[in-house]
Amino acid sequence: MLELQHLSYTVNAPEGATEILKDVSLTIPDNKLVVLTGPNGGGKTTLARAVMGLVTPTAGRILWNGQDITALSITERAKLGISYGFQQPPRFKGIRVKDLLGIASGKRLLSKGEACNYLTQVGLCAKDYLDREVDTSLSGGEVKRIEIATILARKPSLMILDEPEAGIDLWSFARLTETFGEIRAREACTMIIISHQERIISLADEILVVDRGTISRRGSMLEVLPDIAKSTQGGCPAVYGEEKK
Repeated sequence: MLELQHLSYTVNAPEGATEILKDVSLTIPDNKLVVLTGPNGGGKTTLARAVMGLVTPTAGRILWNGQDITALSITERAKLGISYGFQQPPRFKGIRVKDLLGIASGKRLLSKGEACNYLTQVGLCAKDYLDREVDTSLSGGEVKRIEIATILARKPSLMILDEPEAGIDLWSFARLTETFGEIRAREACTMIIISHQERIISLADEILVVDRGTISRRGSMLEVLPDIAKSTQGGCPAVYGEEKK
């Protein structure tokens, strides 16, 4: 179980201090799929990065399965089963896809069948990618899918993904959503996904709307999606039948 207790994050700048996260308290039970959504700059990525240890909160605590991990390094959190997928994944010149999958899985030699399984889950053909280097010859979408495959290979207990749909073609996106749905159905791990895509939002056990550094709304898709749609339309009363008669 993931617990955030009064989490805050403030950035100091010449023009003054800016609160990115404001006293966020949150509990996410095991094996749930939670989607973070909301306007750009609302604090979604900062919240996710704080859980991974990529930023250090200025106040509050983060607990994973009852253990206070607030002061732990990224490596220490990874050893506890926490994994993170970046919106723009890093590239590794000189490292082949199969090597990266092997490192992620913890196995010195990953069988071709196992590697193929991980790549298939993200919409890639193993024979076309296993021996390719994870360098600039790959598109952003390809690197994104390979990164998600390495996360799957780690078999994490907490998977955090920052906009996994970014830069991915529609067919691969459809395969990814199937994979997320399968993981959720198997209750294989807890998933936190930052997304604006309705197809991913529809998979969520709970949706958290992050706005201005706080959780402004939370609930099921049926409870929250109408509000999200309304906010993206600017709340026009004519669109939602609220015009004065």
